[in-house]
Amino acid sequence: MTSISFDHSSSIAERFMRYARVFTTSDPDSTTQPSTERQKDLGKILVEELKALGIQDAELVPEGYVYATIPSNLDREVPVMCWCAHMDTSPDVSGASVSPILHQKYDGRPIILPDDPTQVITTDKHPYLAQKIGDDIITASGKTLLGADDKAGIAVIMHAAEYLMRNQSVRHGKIRILFTPDEEIGRGVDAVDMNKLKADFGYTLDGGECPHLEGENFSADAVKMIFHGVSAHPGYAKGKLKNAIKIASDFVASLPKDTWNPESTSDREGFVHPTDIRGGAEKATVQLIIRDFDSAKLVEYEQRLELYAREVIASYPGATFEMEVHEQYRNMKEILDSHPEVIQMAEEAYQRAGLNAQKISIRGGTDGARLSFMGMPCPNIFTGEMGIHSRQEYVSVQDMEKATRVCIHLASISAGF
Repeated sequence: MTSISFDHSSSIAERFMRYARVFTTSDPDSTTQPSTERQKDLGKILVEELKALGIQDAELVPEGYVYATIPSNLDREVPVMCWCAHMDTSPDVSGASVSPILHQKYDGRPIILPDDPTQVITTDKHPYLAQKIGDDIITASGKTLLGADDKAGIAVIMHAAEYLMRNQSVRHGKIRILFTPDEEIGRGVDAVDMNKLKADFGYTLDGGECPHLEGENFSADAVKMIFHGVSAHPGYAKGKLKNAIKIASDFVASLPKDTWNPESTSDREGFVHPTDIRGGAEKATVQLIIRDFDSAKLVEYEQRLELYAREVIASYPGATFEMEVHEQYRNMKEILDSHPEVIQMAEEAYQRAGLNAQKISIRGGTDGARLSFMGMPCPNIFTGEMGIHSRQEYVSVQDMEKATRVCIHLASISAGF
């Protein structure tokens, strides 16, 4: 096993906290690319840091992507690898004015977040944290999320890039770096230029527990149900008004309460999840997300939703509905099964880093899922990000360091060393 030690003058904890302070929340209601200009604030910082490392082709493009290349130090051509992470944070919880806190040598006691003492991170609520006793843990201060999803991944990639640029004894081929906007709102790779990226395979750094290795994810569609009622003046509405808000509400209420939803499913069970409802008496819209590991089941779920809608509409003569389905992403396993070497290289890298890879399936998605279907097989590697999309988000510094070692070993393995 090759020993990899990091220069303490360049702390991954300091690097991560620097990125976490940058406000990069994406906006699902925006129609721009990227959805928020503030994501570019982090992109500019990353480009400056990459250039300071000697990576001269680092650039932030108008669409909000950062592209860069760790140059090969070989005298022959080998397949090009990509490392990818996303810059945005979830709009579910505020990402403004994040104040990260480093808890050195975590002792297992509850972590009370100072800006909101009702926010207490405990091993009961976060069982993985019990495995991190002795690690250095980073949290937010209680009023915001932390942004470890996925600034931990960015910190890992940047730390690995710095190591490779400073340690030319590690032999590796060309490695492409891609930082994306808008992953949290499902648009992370909408405008990626694959001809510009020019990578043969890749890895997203956007996973949770060490030593998870994720090569399968949910397939996903978004569904919009648009209900058209019959409007009338409420003072003279008897026998006329068909209130679209009530129709939409009845539709949501008709969905199963103990099955087929996120709160009652686990493992390989799929679900349907309403995410937004809005409108007025004349027109109301319900947004839903559909998830299952079997892509074919998505069609079954959508047919079932249409049946529920028809049953509800039958009680409101004169009302109508429309159903729109938008494909979001598909199960990366459909692609990775044809490229087993990509997973095998990762497993070897974990082993060289002293880890036994645990292959699991993601009850969610990553940019890697869509990149896989765009021609770049791309499984997902852990970073230690936990409690994501919440004010109790945390990350282990040691987990980020372990992920960095995995990346460095991947660089050698992919070049045949």
